[in-house]
Amino acid sequence: MEELQDKYIRFDWAIKRLLRQKANFGVLEGFLTVFLGEKVTIIEILESESNQQSIDDKFNRVDIKARNSKDEIIIIEIQNTRELYYLERILYGVAKAITEHISLGERYYKVKKVYSISILYFDIGKGDDYLYHGQNHFVGVHTGDRLQVNVKEKDAIVQRMPAEVFPEYILIRVNEFDKVAVTPLEEWMKYLKDGTIRPDTTAPGLGEAREKLKYYSMTSKERMAYDEHLSAIMIQNDVLDSAKLEGKIEGRAEGRAEGKAEGRAEGIIKTAQNLKQLGVASKVIAQATGLSEDEIMRL
Repeated sequence: MEELQDKYIRFDWAIKRLLRQKANFGVLEGFLTVFLGEKVTIIEILESESNQQSIDDKFNRVDIKARNSKDEIIIIEIQNTRELYYLERILYGVAKAITEHISLGERYYKVKKVYSISILYFDIGKGDDYLYHGQNHFVGVHTGDRLQVNVKEKDAIVQRMPAEVFPEYILIRVNEFDKVAVTPLEEWMKYLKDGTIRPDTTAPGLGEAREKLKYYSMTSKERMAYDEHLSAIMIQNDVLDSAKLEGKIEGRAEGRAEGKAEGRAEGIIKTAQNLKQLGVASKVIAQATGLSEDEIMRL
């Protein structure tokens, strides 16, 4: 009988290395089925400039881009550390996916529906829930009512409902989850947060994950790379947290707005210096701190 404390690979590592393989689509399909609320079948993993493997590529924004059985595009991105302008980033990723999958000269009805799923391991804002879902709606400026677009009438200008066309954004706030895992959604949240999977799980995809994402099933070389990945994440989070705290403390000590600004600026510079010493790519440091690459090169 398998031990209860078996160690499982984090989802962010699996999604980059293992879940692109067709044999492991069951894990990915289970995850999407639970978080999208409907049965999802993956037809293929799509490669493009928006999900290349190189960490230095400025288009390196998407961890997985897949096409489902409805010919829709699903983007999954995992963000371990804070990043400025994150909402703009996911908007860019969605726009890129839409334009990449409609050829020049094709009619607009060929536009694909896109789902953007962000798994966040940092605090993006205030909210009581750990799972948020958003989409475009048309609301009356004066009346507050929601516009019901006509699509069923003969010769209607609009052929598809907005929900069938506009992208949907799902934000998964992993660190905010603190419940006992009972439902399939909660079981997935538990796995995303601390790597725990119940031996008797029936949650879609997690049974496959227990078989295919075992830590000790990797080779020693793969385990070493994985452990280094976890260490890098912890170091970057510690550095960013320390810089943020140092900036706040110094700002308070000054007691003036200039002091706060100076504290924040020095904290950001210290963060960039530490990340640079760790060998983190300049473009990644720029995303994390807001500094330009030229400023980082001069540090």
